Formats: sequence, C-alpha cells, structure tokens
Amino acid sequence: MRPTVLVSAAQALTTAGSAQLIMAALVGIAVIVLLITQFKLHPFLSLTIGSIAVGTLAGMNPLDAVTSYGTGVGATVASVGTLIALGAMFGRLLADSGGADQIVDTILRRATARSLPWAMALVGALIGLPMFFEIGLVLLIPVILLVSRRSGLPLLRVGIPALAGLSVMHGLVPPHPGPLVAIAALNANLGVTMALGVLIAIPVVVLAGPLLSKYVARWVPIAAPALFVTSGAPVSTIVGTGTGTGTSTSTSTSTSRSAGTGFDVRSADPETGTGTHRPSFRATLFTVLLPVVLMLGKALVDILLAKGNGVRTALDFIGTPLVALLLAVLVAMFTFGRGSGMNRGEIATSLEKSLPPIAGILMIVAAGGGFKQTLIDTGIGAVLAKAIAGSSVSPLILAWVVAVLIRLATGSATVATVTASGILAPLALTLSTGHTSLLVLAIGSGSLFFSHVNDAGFWLVKEYFGMTVGETIRSWSLMETVISVAGLLLALALGIFI
Repeated sequence: MRPTVLVSAAQALTTAGSAQLIMAALVGIAVIVLLITQFKLHPFLSLTIGSIAVGTLAGMNPLDAVTSYGTGVGATVASVGTLIALGAMFGRLLADSGGADQIVDTILRRATARSLPWAMALVGALIGLPMFFEIGLVLLIPVILLVSRRSGLPLLRVGIPALAGLSVMHGLVPPHPGPLVAIAALNANLGVTMALGVLIAIPVVVLAGPLLSKYVARWVPIAAPALFVTSGAPVSTIVGTGTGTGTSTSTSTSTSRSAGTGFDVRSADPETGTGTHRPSFRATLFTVLLPVVLMLGKALVDILLAKGNGVRTALDFIGTPLVALLLAVLVAMFTFGRGSGMNRGEIATSLEKSLPPIAGILMIVAAGGGFKQTLIDTGIGAVLAKAIAGSSVSPLILAWVVAVLIRLATGSATVATVTASGILAPLALTLSTGHTSLLVLAIGSGSLFFSHVNDAGFWLVKEYFGMTVGETIRSWSLMETVISVAGLLLALALGIFI
C-alpha cells in the first residue's frame, strides 16, 4: 500500500504549475541521458539519481521523493523481477541442455539452399522467444557463421534473418524484460499484448529478415570470418559433403544429412569437442511454447467463457505469467535437464548460474519502476498525459517517438522502454484494453530504432561478423530501423480495427 505521505504530497503538487512539472520531467530525463552517455554511469544509478531529481524539482520533499522511488522499485521487482528471473532460468536450461541446438539442427536439416534465410529467421525467433537478447545472440553467432561458410551463401543473407527474428522477439513479445516492464507500467493485458505482439512480429520478421537480407547481402558483400566457436555457446556445425567448402574437425555422436542442402548437421560441445545427448525436438518445442500457450489460453478464456466457469478459473490461474513461467521452468528441469542426461546437481548448477548475468538488467528495470512511480506521485505523468490526450497526434506515434529519442541517446532498448513507459503510464488509463497493448508495442518498436555506436549489440555484431562501422550501420542498424518503423506502422494499422 502506498504510504499516506505520498498521497498528501501528490495532492499538494497538483497545485504546482504545469510548466514546473513538465520542466522537472525534462530535466530529470536529461540528467539520466547525460549520466549514461557522457559520464558512462550505470543506468541503474542514472535512473535512481534522475528519479530523485525529478521529485525534488517538481516540489516534493526530498525524503518523499526517495520514498516514492523505493515504492516503485519494490512494486516492479515483485511484479516483473520474478518473471525475469524465471525467464533466465528457463533460457539457461535451454542452452545448457542442448535444446537450443536441437531446434537449430532440426530446422536446418529440412532447409534447402533457397529456404535457408527463412529457416534462419525461424531459428532466431524460436531461440529469441525464451532468451535474453545477449544470450540468444551469442548462441546464434556460431550457427550463422557456419551456415554461411558451409552453404556458400553470403554471411548477411543468413545472418540478417536470424538477427531479425531474435531482435523482434526481444522488443515485442513477453517474457522479455522490455515488454514485461511496459505491460506492468501501463497496466496492459498480458495475453492481449502477447497475441498482438506475435501478430505484428511475424510480418516484421519476414520484412526485416529474409526480404531485407536480399539487398543487404548485395550492399555489404562479406564472407563469414574464420571464427566459429564462442566460449560457452553451444555449437551447431554444418559440414559440407560436396557442395560446401571446408571440412570440420569436430567430433560428434549425432549426425544427420539434410536432403535439401546436401549438408550434414552435427552437434558438438564447445569445450570438450564431444557430442552430448540432447532432448528431443518435440519435447524442446513443447517446453518452449508452453508458457506462451498458457498465457494466450488465459486471454482467450477470459473473452470466450463466463466468470465462474471451471475451465476459465483453472486457466486464469495457470495462465498468470508467474505461474506459467514457473511451470515452464519445472517442466524444463525434466524435458531439458533429465532429457539431456543432466543429473540433479547439474540441473541445480545450471539454474544457479542463470541469475548472476541478469542482475544488471533486473536492477535497471527496478530503477525504471522507481522512476515511473516518481512521475506518478509528482503529478507530472498526469500533466503529460493530458497534454498528449489534447494533441491531434496519435498516442502510438508519440509513444514511439519518446522511445526512439531515449534509445538514440542511451543506446539501450531496455532503458528506452522503461523510461517511455513511465512517462506514458497515465495516458494508458484513458485507452481501451486493445489500444493499451498497442501502446506497449509502439514503445517496444521505438526502443529498437537505429542501433548505433552507443549500443553494445552494435559492437557484438560488428566484431563477430568482422565488419567495419560503416558496414554495420548499413546492415545491422538498417535492420533495426526497419523493424522499428514496420512495428509502428502495423500497430497503427491494427489500431484502426481494435
């Protein structure tokens, strides 16, 4: 429950001039951006300082500003932090068990040379669905490089589709941190947002992936570098059998020939070079899609069945994000863990190692929740929402522009989503359920706009692919921009019918 002192503070602040409140918001956002970009301060610290600055400049007692920030942090960790932790555990089990490799290999075995870009887009989307972007990227890089080298296709012809699938899932579809934070901040319906997110994601992946890669591969005609193993990442190796180039020195216990491409797909452990027992493709796919199906099922029964119906009551419980992801992790312990031959100690170790890498993301998200609560308690959010509501510009466009500006300034999709969601939270109260979900997707789309030199993802792709800065801008940055703009346009189109 929010402390009484914050309620009285917020009531007192309503008498403050709108100009002062808006100026406080602008100064606070400028402080956050400046600390991140110029002083290289961690986003968690920047958001914390910015939140206190906003509250103080808006006329809040400094102690009340700190209390407001703490309230937002606690609420965000309780609502979103647990989901991020469960998602990290699930993704780690998927990677450690070889389940991700199984998805990759199974799809590529059935791909012809012509359909490889489409297959790579599907691989990126499936791997990106349960995994954080950075983890999925490291996992996919060896696959992209090896597919390009063994198939003879240009690197970016297969690389751009895979990266597009991964990036779209990261920005638009839960349980990734960005969409989850926006859903919580805007009080959007998760099932509806997920359904609309998938609906938008499919054409966006097609446009920014297989279709765009035709042209990008011509503009940046580079071959895959010799690097094909990254430390700690499972490796899927495609070995030429006559039409590919080069040979493989990997040892494997699992080999299957693709009738379409004439290649063999082999799986190897990157550290030992020995084959590993992996969960079956069906079990892996079932487990990956389980939380998605449960959450979508909850959304459907809420629409189709009356309250009190036994099926609706059951799905309302198991389709709740926390329960759905918890069940997915428990199932993964058997399908991924036991299915790959891991013992209880190895499963426990995998789960334990999943949490430290996400500590930074979790704290950024929590600080973003504190920033959002400060905007609400000062009344700034209400003033901004009123101004936006009185504007002739679509709320979706405004949400997208806010996220784009913060993304360009900070280089972080998560920071852009967190900050934009906090600013626009009061506006969501005036929108319908469907339009609130579209607002989430507009912010998510804006958060992906034009990745450049202040984004860690930009440098990861550049170094792994062996490109220059200019080549990375003409390929990776262009792809991110196409995703962002296409996502907004599709959200606007859906808004006409919802």
